[in-house]
Amino acid sequence: MVPIVGVVGDYNPENLTHLATESGLAHAAIRFEWVSTTDVRADGPEERLGRYAGLFIATASPYRHMDGLLAAIRLARERGVPLVGS
Repeated sequence: MVPIVGVVGDYNPENLTHLATESGLAHAAIRFEWVSTTDVRADGPEERLGRYAGLFIATASPYRHMDGLLAAIRLARERGVPLVGS
């Protein structure tokens, strides 16, 4: 099974930093999926993010749900999940 990175943020195709994030990860041949902060908040961090090999915190705040974003960071810290934030 190929590892997948969860990109935690509220994707907007008009946001240049989101397009650059996608381009950079694709160029590095990293499989990724966007995860909205709303989903993390609603489903809970373990349920929504537990399947990812690592997490990437997307740029471009404000986030829809800061609680969801902070829960993702906490999950990574407490479970030893690799995390990149910018």
